[in-house]
Amino acid sequence: MNKNILNTGVQEFINKNTNTDTMSVLLKKSPFIEVSSKELAEQIEAKKKCQKKLPIWFNTPNIYYPNKLNIEQTSSEKTAEYKASILNQNSVIDLTGGFGIDSYYFSKKITEVTHCEINENLAKIAAHNFKELDAKNIKSFSIDGLKYLEENNSFYDWIYIDPSRRNEVKGKVFLLSDCLPNVPENLNLLFKHSNNIAVKTSPLLDFSIGISELKQVKEIHVVSLENDVKELIWILEKEYTGSIEIKTINIGKQKTDTFSFNFNDEKEATTTYNLPQQFLYEPNAAILKSGAFKILGEKLNLSKLHVNSHLYTSKQEVLNFPGRIFKIEKGIPFNKKAIKEVNISKANITTRNFPESVSNLRKKFKIKDGGDTYLFFTTTMNNDLTVLICSKHN
Repeated sequence: MNKNILNTGVQEFINKNTNTDTMSVLLKKSPFIEVSSKELAEQIEAKKKCQKKLPIWFNTPNIYYPNKLNIEQTSSEKTAEYKASILNQNSVIDLTGGFGIDSYYFSKKITEVTHCEINENLAKIAAHNFKELDAKNIKSFSIDGLKYLEENNSFYDWIYIDPSRRNEVKGKVFLLSDCLPNVPENLNLLFKHSNNIAVKTSPLLDFSIGISELKQVKEIHVVSLENDVKELIWILEKEYTGSIEIKTINIGKQKTDTFSFNFNDEKEATTTYNLPQQFLYEPNAAILKSGAFKILGEKLNLSKLHVNSHLYTSKQEVLNFPGRIFKIEKGIPFNKKAIKEVNISKANITTRNFPESVSNLRKKFKIKDGGDTYLFFTTTMNNDLTVLICSKHN
């Protein structure tokens, strides 16, 4: 950590050049003796990445930025704020603190926050930024989180941990035991220091595998931001053996959709099927990741179009559906003649359980993207390929 980057003149240069091409900064001689062009470019590039993802950091003076990879890997402010709403007692230790986004949001809800980060430089950066953000109730340590627990007798209301994958071998099954730190291997140590553990993982982790590895799972939170699943939060409680609640959260620009169900209830739920009726329902990404395909229809009294389509329909509108609602204007069979007759040149296209891609359909039928018409190319309960012409209802 080069503290000269925090000098007034350097900070003014970084702020003035936020929208400048970083390559041009990199290729020019630095106007500062103790700060290189590379360091200036890295600060500018990392700050740019914070503008939408971490606006509090972006808008706070004298923030020191790590490399852009750390920014890309960290939680967004919105997902961190959600996690802080779950961990709401008196003390928490963040064993894999990183840049400190989660720890900062924990500090707004929790009295005492301990931030551990094994990378010494990143730990110093986070500690500096906590001061600039006036987060006085965070203690930051440059140490391996598990080692810190082993060397201290402290007991916490919560332990939070965000393990990272050791490698990115494609096609390999994602296991928590392949991550650092190895959470399954250290559960006994963790439960010596808290009765409650929150583990953040990639959405790639299969529910059944995670449950098998972590044993004492009480809840799984599927967190989506603007219909893009960002992370899974696994809530573990010491000696817990009860049913597992799945909570889906889709944080939108204007509202947050939630839907909860019991993991075992999905297996036992019954599905009704129907041909397209008055309304069409498309579940959000968090629902699709959670696998709540039967329980969603059962709880909301909706019929599915097909076992593999994951689209729902009803005669009467169902309010507060966790996803998008459309009014079905017309349904037509999938053939050139029928599609040519409706004469649609511009529309939003979605495919669900359909043999052709969106790009092929656009090219084949010369349909431009956009407008107020929504076309769903899907398969019905009779295994017929169908096109549903819809208008947005919410």
